[in-house]
This record gives sequence, C-alpha cells and structure tokens, in this order.
Amino acid sequence: MNVLIADDEPLARERLTRMVGEIDGYRVLEPGATNGEEALTLIDSLKPDVVLLDIRMPGLDGLQVAAKLCEREAPPAVIFCTAHDEFALEAFKVSAVGYLVKPVRPENLAEALKKAERPNRVQLAALTRPAAQSGTGPRSHISARTRKGIELVPLDQVIYFIADHKYVTLRHEGGEVLLDEPLKALESEFGERFVRIHRNALVARDRIERLQRTPLGHFQLYLKGLNGEALTVSRRHVAGVRKLMSSL
Repeated sequence: MNVLIADDEPLARERLTRMVGEIDGYRVLEPGATNGEEALTLIDSLKPDVVLLDIRMPGLDGLQVAAKLCEREAPPAVIFCTAHDEFALEAFKVSAVGYLVKPVRPENLAEALKKAERPNRVQLAALTRPAAQSGTGPRSHISARTRKGIELVPLDQVIYFIADHKYVTLRHEGGEVLLDEPLKALESEFGERFVRIHRNALVARDRIERLQRTPLGHFQLYLKGLNGEALTVSRRHVAGVRKLMSSL
C-alpha cells in the first residue's frame, strides 16, 4: 500500500517515513506534504492508499483536508498523527480510520495501517457516529481512547458492557477498553444485539452459552469468548434471559 505523509515538521516526516519503511507491504510516496493544500494536490497526483495526516498545519489544517476528502468518491484512508489528543471526536466526524498521538510508537502505527484498507463511502459514514447523530442506525464500530490513541472496536467483537461509576468497560475479543458513554445510551442504540442481565451489565445475545444457578441460589451467565468466566444475572432479569435463551 502507498502511504503519503502530510506534516509541516521535517523531523516528524522523517521519523514517520522511517517507521513506515520498516513495515512490510507499505511504501512512502515522495515528496511528502508540508501543508493542507499540498496534501490535497499530492493526493490528486499520487493517489495514495493511506494518508498520515497532521492536524496543526499552515493553511488548511488536517481536519479540513479530511473533510474535503470525505466529499470524494474514493478517498484514501486517513490516519491522524498529532501531538494533540483533544481533536479525536472531530477526527472521526471526518471519517478518520485511526488517531495516533505523538510520539507515534511503531507498533501502534503498524496496527493502524493494518486497519486502514481503503473503506468505501458507506463504511466511512457508518464507522463511529452514534445513531442519534448519523440517523443511519447503530454504529458498526465503537471508538475508545486508549494509550495507543483512539481504538476502533468492531461491534461484532464486543462480548459485554459493564458500568462502573462514570465509565463503562467494553470487553471484546482482544481485551478491554473504557468508554465514557452511558450504559443506557448503549442499550438504546444496540438493544437488538445486546441484552441487559443486571442494572450495570449488557451482554451480546449471540455470545450467550448457558445460565447456571450456584449453590447459594445466585444465577451466573457463561458467554462464548470468556474462557469460563461468568457474569452475575440479577433476579429481576433471570426470566428475561431464560426467555431469550429459549428463542435462540
């Protein structure tokens, strides 16, 4: 895949060029862009598959460049590489597929590039916008801020959501991330795919394996992908879980 780097700092461009060059299957296109206008011109002429885009640049900034790319029929995938973590929400509004905070770590760059196969316009529109904002139905991915930057979790890899104080833990096939979205909003958006088993827990319907009563009379739910770990089902939700399981 061909990668274009757009950053007004020469040292940043050199570092990213070196890191991309060490990853098999990717080639940096030269010259890189030093501002937003140059980035758009080079994207037109070089047709990159991926653009590593800084946000703070002279003239058009990275967010404006990405917004213009959203208007195109076949835009390159955009991965923001920036020293500023406060623009994550705006980044995903312009359909970024990755958001890396400088100094970019090689393993995080490699992971973002793997996710950056060129998406079509339908995928771009559906990736991370909540249903209430997009009007197009539930998201296909959920975004979470992690030490890697912004991580996108495909909805079909989510096992459960558990609320704890102001945060929600999202458990997925590859581990856990924290969300600052309310559990109630997640239930409203994804109610067709998740079921409430406790006042603080939603689980993926297609992950339900078995319901078991303990010697003390509590109910535990076993889910596919948890390697024997069980979640507690509150008494008020037991009947609903049983009814759901009988229909699966």
